[in-house]
Amino acid sequence: MNTVQLECFMAVAEHLNFSKASQVLKLTQPAVSHQIQTLEEELEVKLFVRTSRSVSLTQEGMLFLADAQLILRTALSAKERLGRQVRMAPFELGCHNHMEVNLLPPVLKPLVEAFPLLRPSIHLIPFPSLLNQVENNQIHVALGVEEAPGKTSLFFKPLFSASVACICVPDHPLARFESLVQNQLAGSFVACSPRQIADSIFTLQNQILTRLPPEQRFFTETIDSVLALVKAGLGYTLYPDIPQVREPGLCYISVTDLPKITFGVYCPQDHSHPVLKRFLSLFAQCFPGESTI
Repeated sequence: MNTVQLECFMAVAEHLNFSKASQVLKLTQPAVSHQIQTLEEELEVKLFVRTSRSVSLTQEGMLFLADAQLILRTALSAKERLGRQVRMAPFELGCHNHMEVNLLPPVLKPLVEAFPLLRPSIHLIPFPSLLNQVENNQIHVALGVEEAPGKTSLFFKPLFSASVACICVPDHPLARFESLVQNQLAGSFVACSPRQIADSIFTLQNQILTRLPPEQRFFTETIDSVLALVKAGLGYTLYPDIPQVREPGLCYISVTDLPKITFGVYCPQDHSHPVLKRFLSLFAQCFPGESTI
């Protein structure tokens, strides 16, 4: 496996078009096809489905995206360090969605000020594979909600607890309440794929779904797309409420008889590294009202 193969893979994955990828890479289309073919042979999987009209990623190709990005980024980082004779320190952070990403800015600036050679990188990765990448040392830490004991071998550091909120548009019938209980929840519901959210959150969403007729159920792949459907006025959803990263234009009404969700950081069992310790400390400082540390 080499960087040329990976650059060809990433270009085709981005454009889903071999001709456009070859133009971007300034290679001939047969050369790009050859690099993809040799990569597939080496990995012993098909990365793309190719027809006369379209190109799409296979399931294996989608899973390989994060690995290819990490390898290319590592190679580029190594090249820069050797060229400048400066030892930059990568800090790979994993998030499941943009709400988690939005928690990071107030933490990252003081972290880099404390460690000037630190170079943070943020990865948006679907839920099942994110923790696996921490376990395999591809990512240093991952944000997320607490999973059931025994589901992962990682260390979980709780940072704060979040109430579960009914999220809806301002003109939704439920928006008139200051707080709610489960029996008051009514109307069409927007749920996220169980592969993209924690089991504890999907369990809460599924409790609502099972009570609804099919015409009141909406399913979509990610929490970001869930919120898009909610903004469209198609229904409401349930999700942990973190005030600092609320989506503009939506109402968040606490459902008081649902258990709170613990949010924190997953990292290896050996979490004594100074950067990681400082990262956890800064998170606690940035969210003092909710902190459980």
